[in-house]
Amino acid sequence: MSFFKKLKEKITNQADAVTEKFKDGLSKTRNSFSERVNDLVARYRKVDEDFFEELEEILIAADVGVSTVMELIDELKMEVKKRNIQDTREVQSVISEKLVEIYQGTEEKSPKLNIQDEGLTVILVVGVNGVGKTTSIGKIANRLKNEGKSVLLAAGDTFRAGAIQQLEVWGDRVGVETIKQSEGSDPAAVMFDAVQAAKSRNVDVLICDTAGRLQNKVNLMKELEKVKRVIERELPGAPHEVLLVLDATTGQNALTQAKTFSAATNVTGIVLTKLDGTAKGGIVLAIRNELNIPVKLIGLGEKIDDLQEFDAQNYVYGLFADLVETTEE
Repeated sequence: MSFFKKLKEKITNQADAVTEKFKDGLSKTRNSFSERVNDLVARYRKVDEDFFEELEEILIAADVGVSTVMELIDELKMEVKKRNIQDTREVQSVISEKLVEIYQGTEEKSPKLNIQDEGLTVILVVGVNGVGKTTSIGKIANRLKNEGKSVLLAAGDTFRAGAIQQLEVWGDRVGVETIKQSEGSDPAAVMFDAVQAAKSRNVDVLICDTAGRLQNKVNLMKELEKVKRVIERELPGAPHEVLLVLDATTGQNALTQAKTFSAATNVTGIVLTKLDGTAKGGIVLAIRNELNIPVKLIGLGEKIDDLQEFDAQNYVYGLFADLVETTEE
């Protein structure tokens, strides 16, 4: 059974709103990526070096990342030789298979949010301004609340004008309280207050916002380290998640940001926003493969429930939906 047939069977058995969100949210990437792959397959009668060179260009244009593309092309060549594939159409199925393998390989870090079974879970959210950090915090709070968790927000971005008010608006919208101090306050002091409040109220999850300035990386690093120290001192083992929010529309710049923040703090997962607004959804693979950090949540639209848990098979389905749905039984 081909990979597309297996994927079609899986999707058929899981025909739900989440699958459709991935299909709709990845439409821009699919229309660009799949069309170019389809055109490539139509123009080549056999799988040769020229075919792989053009495929390499298509993958790089989708922001899969140069080093990831090189690895993927090498693996495809070996697989084509191993299976003795002559028909270029069969390569499409192998590409999708390899993309899933990149994400479902040996996971050193769980792709699921690390929510504690008992006691307080602290999630620290980091990222530059303008990537959708505050909106993501609101949507995460909404997801957790819908799962029956009690949630508290901490307004740790005391630097950017309006950041505290913006977080409060999301808190009000979702129906959760925000712990805050005045603008310009010490973020670590806000975190101290927030952890104390969360513990005294027996809250399940505390989600902490942080400043997103990158003008001075040394100050950013020191501030994040101080915030983390305060949280860990008040609650040993915390924070349980450090989520880095990245804007998918920035392409390779998102990868640069990921490297910067990884140096400043132990990032445990990525929240990739605005994936529905870009034709370069391959950045998901570049982040996973080059940084070994799982993408845990992806933004597939502007609605409050459009922030979805990342799923490798749904992601590949979103990229190849038209081919999967037309696969012969």
